Amino acid sequence: MHTARQRRTGMFPGTAVFLAIGLALIAGVMAFGVAPGAVAASEAQAAAAEASTYSVPPSFTDIAEHVNPCVVNISTTKVVSGGDMYHFGAPFQGSPFERFFGGDEFFKHFFGDRPGREYRQRSLGSGFIISKDGYLFTNNHVIERADEITVRLSNGNEYSAVVKGSDKNTDIALLKIDADEKLPAATLGKSSELRVGEWVMAIGNPFGLSQTVTAGIVSATGRVIGAGPYDDFIQTDASINPGNSGGPLFNMAGEVVGINTAIVAQGQGIGFAIPIDMAKEILPALKQEGRVTRGWLGVSVQDVTKEIADSLGLKSEDGVLVAHAFEGDPAAEAGIMSGDVIISINGEPVTDTQELLRVVASIPVDTEADIGVVREGAEKHFTVVVKERPDSKTLVSQDKKEDQFGMTVQAITPDMALHFGLSDTGGVIVTDVEPGSRAGEAGIQPADIIVSVNNIHIETMDNYRDAIAKADTAKSLLLLIKRQDARFFVVIKP
Repeated sequence: MHTARQRRTGMFPGTAVFLAIGLALIAGVMAFGVAPGAVAASEAQAAAAEASTYSVPPSFTDIAEHVNPCVVNISTTKVVSGGDMYHFGAPFQGSPFERFFGGDEFFKHFFGDRPGREYRQRSLGSGFIISKDGYLFTNNHVIERADEITVRLSNGNEYSAVVKGSDKNTDIALLKIDADEKLPAATLGKSSELRVGEWVMAIGNPFGLSQTVTAGIVSATGRVIGAGPYDDFIQTDASINPGNSGGPLFNMAGEVVGINTAIVAQGQGIGFAIPIDMAKEILPALKQEGRVTRGWLGVSVQDVTKEIADSLGLKSEDGVLVAHAFEGDPAAEAGIMSGDVIISINGEPVTDTQELLRVVASIPVDTEADIGVVREGAEKHFTVVVKERPDSKTLVSQDKKEDQFGMTVQAITPDMALHFGLSDTGGVIVTDVEPGSRAGEAGIQPADIIVSVNNIHIETMDNYRDAIAKADTAKSLLLLIKRQDARFFVVIKP
């Protein structure tokens, strides 16, 4: 029988228990902040926070205003005579005459060579101050062979600069100015921390337009474009044009993460910068010695392809195949032979030729290195005393033929085709020509594409080697050359 209290409340004992439990659960939910409405609000806030992480920066103005003063304009002057003006090199190319009238050929056709007459050639580039006492970074190709270098600050003041050190292999140069004012210095960041998709900003002097700011993202890292033996470029779509060379690439913290150095011919939104970590690594050597000393094994190697791996019974394509160990050089002296596959250096794996180059170059001269190789299916180790890399030799020959008629040629990789604006990878590309050599006298230039030898069509390095082997090198050699959009024959004389 129900009591009066029970009848007034209209509840049974069980009902009261359930209500108590329900109230406790609600209280608990509210206490822990997971009520249905709160959950939805929390998720919305998290989504908004994540979206803001990837949103476009509202403005680059604060960064640009802060770092602009450390960016400089670099102008150079070179005195040349006669025909030398046609071959002075990259820093003095790209003028309106060259673009619209064909440059050298235009002047030669209408004015001819004028030996004995001197000309003053000028070029513009960029750079940035790295210390308050006047040290600057720029590209080696901006100041190479220049007689006079003038640095113009953002405030308009100009100073003469001297080259304290340069490294052609990485295209980095260190300049010094003695200023009578307080100099702003850039903060050097860590390019190793860059991520693809990260925002970056470039400042330089494209086409002589000083203090030009452009922005974009990091498109890729570790790019190899055939510019040199230590390629490890940052690719960006921040606009880089002639005159930007040597200028800084900044991250969103206002730190320099790269040195703008190259553009793709006929390309848009594709530029390349040298990682600032590479510049910081060689800075002490440039300051103290004026040059960079690198390690040398004395081997010619190539990447391991699937076909090579299969033929040698290798489990993977990691490692580099020794094509030749130069007699008397460190590797050969230690017992490394042609046909060995280098798989490690000092216990660290080596995957390809570019990595081998960088690792060996960083080893101090006259120190021992443990080189792991695979020979006939068995792993062996050799102790090699690393020597200084001679400037006249190439540490790693990536399927190159060295010193043939005074020129070096290489197979065309897809990245190189992109860099030079080539429609295909057929033929072999000339990467270096020695002045005064048979190839140089014939007028062959770096970036020329050899498409036939004595009317034998060339598609690959093997085709080229076979054609050279069949030719009588004591006689004239007929080459069909492709240079930009033009094709023409040249004769290499005996």
